[in-house]
Order: sequence, then C-alpha cells, then structure tokens
Amino acid sequence: MSRITTSSTWGHSTDLASRNRVLRNTYWLLALSLVPTVLGAWLGVATGMTASLGGGLGLIVFLGGAFGFMYAIEKTKNSAAGVPVLLAFTFFMGLMLARMLAMVLGFKNGSELIMTAFAGTAGVFFVMATLATTIKRDLSGMNKWLFVGAIGLLIGGIVNVFVGSPVGMMVLSTLAIIIFSAYMLHDLKQIVDGGETNYISATLALYLDVFNVFQSLLALLGIMGGERD
Repeated sequence: MSRITTSSTWGHSTDLASRNRVLRNTYWLLALSLVPTVLGAWLGVATGMTASLGGGLGLIVFLGGAFGFMYAIEKTKNSAAGVPVLLAFTFFMGLMLARMLAMVLGFKNGSELIMTAFAGTAGVFFVMATLATTIKRDLSGMNKWLFVGAIGLLIGGIVNVFVGSPVGMMVLSTLAIIIFSAYMLHDLKQIVDGGETNYISATLALYLDVFNVFQSLLALLGIMGGERD
C-alpha cells in the first residue's frame, strides 16, 4: 500500500474550463496507465519473476521502488518526462501485483475473482466520481484523517507480512477499501474544485486509490471465496 499527498492547495483558483481540462486529462491518463499495469502483471505472472518476492524482501523491493518512482514523478510532473515516468511506475506496480494475481489464479475460480474485483473497483470509482461532482461541501478536512489511516494501514501491513495472519489480512483489506475509497472521493473532489491543477499529480493520486482498492478487494475475495480444485 502506498499513498502520497500533493502540495496543491484547495480552492476555486482556476476557472471552470481549466478544471474540466485537468479532469479530462486525468481520466485519459488514468485509463492509459492501466495498459502498462496489465502488461507488468501479465509479464510477472507469465515469467514468475516476482514469485520469490515474499516476506521482508518483497516489502523492501515494493516500498523502495514505489516511493522512488513517486519521488521521480513529483520531480518531473511539469516536464515532458512526467508521463513516461508515471507509466513506468504503473508497469512496476503491475509487476508487484503479479504475485497476488498468480496466487488467486491458482484457485479454480481465480479468473472470476479477478473480474469481480475489477468490476467492484470500477463500481467504487463510478460512485465516488458521481459524488465528487454533486457534493458541494469542502472535503479538504478529510485529508489529515485519511493520511493517518493510510499510515496505520502501512504499519499494519508491514507487521502482518511477518505475522502472516489471514484474519489480519482480512481486517487490513477491509479497512483499506474504506480508506482508499474515501481518498478517491477526496482526490476527485480536489480536481473538480480546482485544488489540483497538475493532471500528472492528479493521476498519480487516483491511480494509487484505484490500485489499493483493487488489490484489497482481490485479497478479500481470495481469502473468502477462493475455491481449491
């Protein structure tokens, strides 16, 4: 699980046309970012290159790579390199997701579980996008509480890597779905209200929300609904 906050401020400092342009570009780039994610996941599952990245080693590779890429994205977001760096990050995230996908595909109903998780994530995004355009209230106050929740999840996830508790995984996955769904609403509302004016930063935030909701849904479905042969 990874999440960063942008340095943008809330408010209606941009006109409607500019806000709509940022939102449109963000949606297009978010859709595009799914392509390298799928390619990375396919490569990881097909080759098994990430199969050995379990426990502490996998955690170090994931956190080091994720935060390294996010730092690079923030540094290049105003240049021509911003989009390629973001897409490289989403390829990396696909690779990191491959180990879980391979485990789920080991179930008799693995393909159905993956499609269910995808459909559930799409449903959450649709609901949050609709709410972001209809809610008039300023949601900026959510940020500090969501950040605390994300840090708590990160710490809990690190602990559970070494404990290996299925119950702990279920609890963390459920909380992650709630927290990152709320983050999705927060980040979409920020774009709609003109608080985020850089579509690369906006895409990064939404991508992390979508990734974490999908990953957590998949983990829950795998634990609760996986059918062995």
